Amino acid sequence: MPMSPGYVPFHPNPSKPQFTPPPGAVDAHCHVFGPESRFPFAPERKYTPCDAPKEKLFALRDFLGFDKNVIVQASCHAKDNRAMVDALEAANGRAKGVAFVGEEVTDDELKWMDRAGVRGVRFNFLKRLVDFTPRDVLQNIAARVAKLGWHIVVYFEMPDLPELEDFFTALPTPVVVDHMGTPDVKKGVEHPENRRFHRLMEVHKNFWVKVTCPERMSLAGAPYDDVVPFGRALVERFPDRVLWGTDWPHPNVKVAPDDGQLVDYIPKIALTAALQRKLLLDNPLRLYWS
Repeated sequence: MPMSPGYVPFHPNPSKPQFTPPPGAVDAHCHVFGPESRFPFAPERKYTPCDAPKEKLFALRDFLGFDKNVIVQASCHAKDNRAMVDALEAANGRAKGVAFVGEEVTDDELKWMDRAGVRGVRFNFLKRLVDFTPRDVLQNIAARVAKLGWHIVVYFEMPDLPELEDFFTALPTPVVVDHMGTPDVKKGVEHPENRRFHRLMEVHKNFWVKVTCPERMSLAGAPYDDVVPFGRALVERFPDRVLWGTDWPHPNVKVAPDDGQLVDYIPKIALTAALQRKLLLDNPLRLYWS
């Protein structure tokens, strides 16, 4: 099946970053798509992407100077986690995963994914990407994966936080917030919406956050300097609970980002070697490999 009209493939020739990650660094948010011939995309998907198989992901990992990946199940594959698990099994211990499952998932399937290196489940609250899942179903899933020591990843947009916060804080696992909670950059880092999210992080010590995807939020475009205050505030206020990743192959973006530029964004939000080490090494190893 051809790509969806207007779908932008990933950057074909990213630049070599000037910033060198610390040895052992982790790209803690990325995806694999297909290949469709082996791992068909879900019939209910909201977009049809290009193939972005594990071989290209691992080549990019090495080119950018990273050692490990956390591979997050993509919505184009819905609840069929085989492509993600296949990538984990091929990574020789250098990748962990985050799955997307429904209430029909069996205990044997969860154990299969756990053996492969899955350490979390993603709950997606962006209505443009997935259909609504009742909260009681999500709570049941969370209770089951908590027994495996997994965590929950939540993807939402900042204006929706007030209606979701009570649900998030009642989850029985660590909670990882995708993409800084998707703030509206034009409102500014001190906007009440963003301050509410910071308070949530301050009160609930089991919450983590990914300082990822400036390309999705920036109004100015690369090198995404208008998003820097949002990422820097989180890195400095919650240095032991922040994660970073490329989001490769960047599903449903309007302009394919240069992954080398995304790596060079890191020292703008993590100003010291100590903060960079926490962001890229210590934190993801503690959450995914310990």
